[in-house]
Amino acid sequence: MHDPVVALPPETPRSRRAARRVLRDADGGHATNFSRGFVVKLLLLAMIDALGVYVVMAAWGQGSFGILWSMVGLLVGANYVYFSKRALPMKYILPGLSFLLVYQIFVILFTGFVAFTNYGDGHNSTKADAIEALLIQNERRVEGSDAYPLTVLADGDELAFAIVTSDGDVRVGRAEAPLETIDEAEVDDDVVTAVPGYEVLGRQAILARQSDVTDLRVPVSSDPADGSIRTQDARSGYVFISTMHYDETTDSMTDALTGTVYTPNDDGQFESADGATLAVGWRVLVGFDNFVKAFGDPRYSTPFLKVFAWTVAFAALSVVTTFLLGLFLAMVFNDERVKGRKIYRTLMILPYAIPGFLAALLWSGMLNTKFGFVNQILLGGAEIPWLTDPWLAKLAVLGVNLWLGFPYMFLICTGALQSIPGDVLEAAKIDGAGGIRTWKSVTMPLLLIATAPLLISSFAFNFNNFTLIYMLTGGGPRFADASVPLGHTDILISMVYSISGVDGNAAKDYGLASALSIVIFVIVGTISAIAFRQTRKLEEIN
Repeated sequence: MHDPVVALPPETPRSRRAARRVLRDADGGHATNFSRGFVVKLLLLAMIDALGVYVVMAAWGQGSFGILWSMVGLLVGANYVYFSKRALPMKYILPGLSFLLVYQIFVILFTGFVAFTNYGDGHNSTKADAIEALLIQNERRVEGSDAYPLTVLADGDELAFAIVTSDGDVRVGRAEAPLETIDEAEVDDDVVTAVPGYEVLGRQAILARQSDVTDLRVPVSSDPADGSIRTQDARSGYVFISTMHYDETTDSMTDALTGTVYTPNDDGQFESADGATLAVGWRVLVGFDNFVKAFGDPRYSTPFLKVFAWTVAFAALSVVTTFLLGLFLAMVFNDERVKGRKIYRTLMILPYAIPGFLAALLWSGMLNTKFGFVNQILLGGAEIPWLTDPWLAKLAVLGVNLWLGFPYMFLICTGALQSIPGDVLEAAKIDGAGGIRTWKSVTMPLLLIATAPLLISSFAFNFNNFTLIYMLTGGGPRFADASVPLGHTDILISMVYSISGVDGNAAKDYGLASALSIVIFVIVGTISAIAFRQTRKLEEIN
């Protein structure tokens, strides 16, 4: 049997012209869409390239060549991927890889590098910066030097000084440019009133930038031995010269007043023959010294063991309590006999909708010993030291974390319970299993298959739950016998924060803090790996 033949209408000049017009319009529309998409892509990449070039220039100015070449690599990769037809999959992967490189891999590598250095107070920068800081910090006014009438100038955001010499000449200079004579400057009664290219600052503008004015040092000449001009009242300038002298040939620093010679040591400081060191040093590699200090120095090892034990207990108890409460509520509100379940479920997740740091601050106020809502209203004016007694503070931390964390567990347990097939439960009933037996042998194993990875991630989160500790107790109450600012509710991450000195309560020690961060990473990674390995056994039930 043959297929029927469809008769086509005869082709005419008019039909041929119509067909060509349709094809031409279709090609034109495609070209228009292509050109628009290309222009949008070009504009987006232009903005990304501009931001990248800015980062490259900033990194070049600060000598951060690792950041510089990483950014260059990202820019070259982005332009190649999005302008090439051969890298289609990378167009979707590159943004995620870029953020992973910048916010994860770079941070991990930099933390690892800092952990093996002495980066901290007195060792913040390079050796060249340390030498410059020592020369500046040891400046003294040259005895018998003239007091020069001084005017504060501004070139944009950069400040400058203009002085009038005893010969009536006007000399102008900035921090990076020594004094030079300006013939076009205007002077009125030994006061500079105008300088081409500069703005003369008035009294109010000077007061607004008072610290910048008093900190400014303008070199007298290109020779550092000639000293620099400084001022304290923005009216008179004096010549200051450093009592320290650095000799590049011998790489030594000499105190001109005492004649003491300081030479570099292995710890990144200038040290004299009798062991005295200068205050400002520079970053150097110290190997495993920070790790040795963390576990060998009693100032840190003793509180470390206490903090570590509490951290593990806090993370484990937080997971157990929030999971049990969330599971109980999920079971209750998963029962069809409960009326108004949707309303109750909405109310249950309200604590989860409040930002964690804000909730911790609210609870900190409500648990105040004398003025808190809990003591004054609920307990009739009692003065229970919820946040100042070591054991009560730990109980308060667990209680507040329970209030914050159970809605999350309630949500995941509700979803896991609702995902269990009904025919499995029916089969258990047919086999004669009672409610408890069904729960123990069917519901709970299937529930754990879905929730175990989330329980592990919750443990890792609470192991590093810095926000709750910092906002609620600040790590207190403090250890009575500790020489470092640590307390009974501090966990490892808040201990790292305190040791780093960022809060201003201790000397900054970023090297030691980074070493402890690596220790935390290893601990959490090990516990998580073991836990995930154990959860694989649950898959046999599936």
